[in-house]
Amino acid sequence: MKAIFKKASLLLLGTLMSLAAAQAQNSPLDMDRFIDALMKRMTVEEKIGQLNLPVTGDITTGQAKSSDVAQKIEKGLVGGLFNLKGVDRILEVQKLAVEKSRLGIPLLFGMDVIHGYETIFPIPLGLSCTWDMAAIEQSARIAAIEASADGISWTFSPMVDISRDPRWGRVSEGSGEDPFLGGAIAQAMVLGYQGTDLKDQLHRNDEIMACVKHFALYGAGEAGRDYNTVDMSRNRMFNEYMYPYEAAVEAGVGSVMASFNEVDGIPATGNRWLMTDLLRDKWGFQGFVVTDFTGISEMVEHGVGDLQTVSALALNAGVDMDMVSEGFVGTLMKSIKEGKVRMATLNTACRRILEAKYKLGLFDNPYKYCDVNRPKRDIFTKEHRDVARKIAGESFVLLKNSAGVLPLKKQGTVAVIGPLGNTRSNMPGTWSVAARLNDYPSLYEGLKEMMAGKVNITYAKGSNLIGDAAYEERATMFGRSLNRDNRTDKELLDEALQTAAGADVIVAALGESSEMSGESSSRTELGLPDVQHTLLEALLKTGKPVVLTLFTGRPLTLTWEQEHVPAILNVWFGGSEAAYAIGDVLFGDVNPSGKLTMTFPKNVGQIPLFYNHKNTGRPLAEGKWFEKFRSNYLDVDNEPLYPFGYGLSYTTFQYSDIALSTPTLGKDGSVTAVVTVTNTGKRDGAEVVQLYIRDLVGSITRPVRELKGFNKIFLRAGESKTVSFKITPDLLRFYDYNLNYIAEPGDFDIMIGGDSQAVKTARLTLK
Repeated sequence: MKAIFKKASLLLLGTLMSLAAAQAQNSPLDMDRFIDALMKRMTVEEKIGQLNLPVTGDITTGQAKSSDVAQKIEKGLVGGLFNLKGVDRILEVQKLAVEKSRLGIPLLFGMDVIHGYETIFPIPLGLSCTWDMAAIEQSARIAAIEASADGISWTFSPMVDISRDPRWGRVSEGSGEDPFLGGAIAQAMVLGYQGTDLKDQLHRNDEIMACVKHFALYGAGEAGRDYNTVDMSRNRMFNEYMYPYEAAVEAGVGSVMASFNEVDGIPATGNRWLMTDLLRDKWGFQGFVVTDFTGISEMVEHGVGDLQTVSALALNAGVDMDMVSEGFVGTLMKSIKEGKVRMATLNTACRRILEAKYKLGLFDNPYKYCDVNRPKRDIFTKEHRDVARKIAGESFVLLKNSAGVLPLKKQGTVAVIGPLGNTRSNMPGTWSVAARLNDYPSLYEGLKEMMAGKVNITYAKGSNLIGDAAYEERATMFGRSLNRDNRTDKELLDEALQTAAGADVIVAALGESSEMSGESSSRTELGLPDVQHTLLEALLKTGKPVVLTLFTGRPLTLTWEQEHVPAILNVWFGGSEAAYAIGDVLFGDVNPSGKLTMTFPKNVGQIPLFYNHKNTGRPLAEGKWFEKFRSNYLDVDNEPLYPFGYGLSYTTFQYSDIALSTPTLGKDGSVTAVVTVTNTGKRDGAEVVQLYIRDLVGSITRPVRELKGFNKIFLRAGESKTVSFKITPDLLRFYDYNLNYIAEPGDFDIMIGGDSQAVKTARLTLK
């Protein structure tokens, strides 16, 4: 009997070991079996509950057990929560789900971790200007480490919406106007957050699920107004806007967020062509789709039905989780009974949410992200801050530098003057919801600390942000107040001029406040605000060297500044370490290498203005800004102030002519395009070498150039490097009139240079 028992025990042990091994491998079969068994135990209400993502409400330590949301969690009517900060709070709420609900299904905890957690990196538009995919991936990796240490398992990032309209405030959250670069950044961010592609379980507790947004076309809203209508051809969609979303799917992104706008007359949140035909059937997306904040209930205002109707529309379209609207929990049971939603459709959506939790490892360990010892060890560390400082310095774009004003000498007196010169809370930029706003130095404080004993740093505010006090209040929300000064404009200006009189150099800290860009922050005027422009004019009249240190979340119209200010350094909003990074660049410890990823117009009337436009039948003659009966304006030329890809350095770079390995390309072949880049200046520096291609003749009209490659290189003073790009027919493909993805035989211009306009050109023929 003992022998039989021993044999049976060994067999059982072997079975358990096999199951454990299978669980560790996390095969799809094991996941399916687990979820099948779980869903058989779930009621219809509990299945609908998994699709519910309510606001956090009064879920806080000490209140969780009595809140309305807590009661819903205990009843199994909540699938996740978002923007709840603090591992202790999250642990408490997770215990409600795991230990108090009938089935103990763990919750997802999401947050808008957009460009860092407590260690904040540059706003995404600034990050994109590094053109450094390793740095961008590292920023997401650090954000994942910090967020996961505080209990977060899901981030609503990256935002990959292409936009050509800087009036739209959310350009600050994206990667600019180009789909090729946007796709590369989307993939880098997904890999940084997730570590793997979520086809396998995330075994580490410092990897989190990414959510690509906003699907789709959100950045193309009419008039640059947020949440506005989008209407474009399918051809334009696929050739100019869709690739970054597809690239994120290819990288294995775990979730997708629906956009607020309509597409082809149907709100994206209820658009089956988008969410099922394209995203799942064509691209093969395997994760789940979540709405944006109240995205379902907002369809009522779009005019497509009442809450029950639009909730059914969303679920039938392929949306799986309802953020805040509670349309699913409030109406789906009724829709199922009335036959407006099939039970199979609900089961599919529920399964997708459960699969995400399984892949995150939450069923194996619901408290995987609730290690209370991690925050002190992993959040806002010196190592993370050092990386943030380095990346911030890499994101700044030197727009002008006459007579070598920059870098500044580490001597004498430097006056920091301007409303953005001494504000801590604005340094991180918009959508930094977990930021420690008072723990980051202002520009004045940072420079004073860095230059102690070397340079005398003085300060004066000089002006308020905007003359209109009500406008300034709208532009400094969410704890980002600039503490409006009640002195008169003249008193502020006089103080600034007195401070400037005692300085050798003036650093004018001007531009936007952090909340002048971001969600629902569209602007029709993109110049420096009134009182700031008056201040800048007065500072220039002193005759002292002036460096415009420009804070902004979008391209601004700087035509006057380009003509009159000797040096302009665009610092975007550089994050928690911005002050130190600005000091590194101003005083020459870091050579700026940022390149614009969005065109700067000369005035708002030129918008939309972007580099990869098409020709008209009457293009403006080269070199002539006005010619009658051409596609032009009467009062300004068609050229940007600063083109896509533009950015200066403290050194200079020279490009050789392009050498092609062969002038013809076969349908299965490749051609190598080579240039030699030489640092012709006296300082070491980095250069972004950019490849553009133009299809000269097509079955449909084609852009004047398209980015198809880039390589960031570092060159010591006097050094030369050979840079090569492999060109294959895949790089020449586009969507034709019938949306076939093809490369058509013919001639192509191959262009390589330091920005989209300063290029060398060679001719290639595709056979």
